Formats: sequence, structure tokens, C-alpha cells
Amino acid sequence: MIDETGAEGAEAVEPTRPPDPRRRRKLVALAVVVALLVLPSRSFAIAMSAPGDMSPSEKAVEWLRDHGLGSVVNGVQHWWYSSHPPKKGGTPSHRIGVASPPGSWQARSVRTHTTVAHTPAPADLVSPAAHPVPDEGHWLAVGPRVDGIPTMYETQIRPDAVHTSILDGLVWMDPKLLRFALHPGLDEPGGTWTDAPDVPMDERLALVAAFNGGFRQRDSGGGFYLDGRTAAPLVDGAASLVIDRDGTATVAQWGRDVSMSSDVVAVRQDLHLIVDHGRVVPGLAHNAHDAWGDSVGQDVLVWRSGVCVDGNGGVIYAYGDGLSAMSLAGILQRAGCVRAMELDVYPTATTFNFYGAVESDNPASVLGAKMLPNQDKPGDRYLSPDSRDFVAVFERRF
Repeated sequence: MIDETGAEGAEAVEPTRPPDPRRRRKLVALAVVVALLVLPSRSFAIAMSAPGDMSPSEKAVEWLRDHGLGSVVNGVQHWWYSSHPPKKGGTPSHRIGVASPPGSWQARSVRTHTTVAHTPAPADLVSPAAHPVPDEGHWLAVGPRVDGIPTMYETQIRPDAVHTSILDGLVWMDPKLLRFALHPGLDEPGGTWTDAPDVPMDERLALVAAFNGGFRQRDSGGGFYLDGRTAAPLVDGAASLVIDRDGTATVAQWGRDVSMSSDVVAVRQDLHLIVDHGRVVPGLAHNAHDAWGDSVGQDVLVWRSGVCVDGNGGVIYAYGDGLSAMSLAGILQRAGCVRAMELDVYPTATTFNFYGAVESDNPASVLGAKMLPNQDKPGDRYLSPDSRDFVAVFERRF
């Protein structure tokens, strides 16, 4: 028998079927579903296992922000803090006193053979509360001394006249007796750095304090510059913490008060100034032109932090609970600040620690203490790799 092809004994060949477009669409849809489920879950798992100091809930929130859900997170946080404001009235749960890490700061008193210049101590603050508690607003000497002169002072004060159970903290630092250093974190501002994400062991004996940086880089509205490298371009008009080659720090508006020079080694920008020329800036209360970010909201009472420079050049850090952007600015203004900037917000992001060595010649014995006892992060933060950038404060060597 001869088939239609003329090949004797050959089997008939079934013609090739064209691809089924419906089947292909199903396969594409399945691939999309797998990508949406598997790839994010893998990304999430990687984020949750990343090194650093953040808790699982902090990592989850940052992952959501990184995957386009920042506005959702902001909305939830705004709702939560607005629905759970600090209580009104009451008295503080702790007494005001000098926060000291283990070890003896009294023994850390540098004696020099020449007269050392120092910055005039700050004036006491007036409490907004009708009945101040003992030492409220009064600056207490803290930390090592140079020729008997305190290098730092600390105080605590109520955020306003209503939330009287809260005490917020302030630390004044003398840039003539101390030096400042900006450190990148494991995640912020991003990239690979030669600078460590913690305080190196060979620098710890001189370490006296450290505090948090600002918003995440993508939300800061500004740039980040360190040791000749730019992680994000510096922005004219942005509030800036600027550190010079000799370790002196100031707070300024970039492009007006200070600009790039060979003397500048670090710039950490965050939004716009909240105090300028000694006054709370206009528009802060309603966040005019979104100049102060769009996270939790300017009017929400939450943990906030800020840093400023006073009229004599002293550097002041302030933080604590129950603060709106306006009340944070108000505290810094009353402390004598001529220019101030907000740093980070939320309990897990705001940190100020003091440090001291248990053994005077052993850097591994350096331990830390919280400035405020109700601070979320531990006193030893920044002694191990941290996810966020921060500022370390050291004794100067005379």
C-alpha cells in the first residue's frame, strides 16, 4: 500500500498544531502569580534575615516601604499614634538625674598644660509645665571633664503644659572639647563603605556619646556625604549636620550658611530647618509644601529627635515622647538654638547613649547607658553593627 506521500509502508504524519493562545495566556498568568508570590517572599525572607539591630517588626515595615507601600505604612502609623496619644496630666515616672554608664567618669578628667578653649555653658530652660519637677530644665554636668570643665550637660523637660507625665531629654555638647564623626549604617544610606557601621574598637576608649541620624535616605529630601564620597547628592536649602576635618560639628542650611570645601568631611541632610535665626520657622505647623516629610505627620505626638547649634556654637541634641514637630522645635528654641533640624522619628529610631569604660585601658570593657530610661533601643547600641547611620561623639586629645 502506498500512502499519500508515496512512501511505501510509512505511517501517516499528524499535522503540527498551532500553539493554543489560551494555554499560553494561562502559563503567563501562572508565571506572574509565581513571581508575585515567590519572588517577594524570597525578598522578604532575605530582608528578615539581614544583619543589624532592627527587630523583625522593624524589618517588615522597612521591607513594605521598599516595595511601594510607604504610603500605606504611613497611614497606618498615623492612625495608630493619633488613636493612642500620650495621656494628659500626671507626673513623671522617674526622677531627673545624670545618666552614667558603668565605669568611672569622675576618673576621666583630662589635665592639660595649656589653657584650653571651651564653649560657654548653656542657660537653663523654663518648663512649660505649671509645676516643674526638681531639676527640670536645669543643666547637669555629665561626662568627662577637661581641666575641670564639663564636656557635656544634660537636662529633661516636659514637652508641653498638657502631657506632664513625660520628660524629654536634651544633651548639650561642647564642640571645642569633643569631636563628632558620622558613621554609615548597614542599610542607610546604602552602598559599601570603608567606615564601620559601629564604633571601632580602637576608638572606643575616647567614645562618650552617640545619637541617631535622620530619615531614611530616600525620605530625607537631602543628601549624604562622607570622606569624599557622595551617597546622595547634597541639596541646596536642606537642613544639614556638617562636620569639619577637625571634628567640629554645626547645623546649617546648605548653600546659605555653609557649602562644600576641603574642610568639610561629612554632611548629613534631613528635610528643612525647624528653627532658624532663633525662631520656629513659618509653615512648620502645617508642613507647608511638604518641606518636613510625609511620614507620620507633623502634628502627631510621637517620639522625635532633633539637633541644633546654639548662639555660642554648642551642639544640642533633643529627643523623647509626646512631641509634634512644633513642640520639638519649641524645646530646641528654648534651649537657645539658632538653627535646628529634625532627625528621625518613632521610638525604635531615636537614641542617645552615653559610654564609659569599666577598665580604663580596655576598649572591650566600654559599656553604654540610655540618656532617657524609657528609650526603646538599648544602651549598647552602636557598639555593634547598626542598620542606620549615626553620629559618634569622642573626647578630643589635647
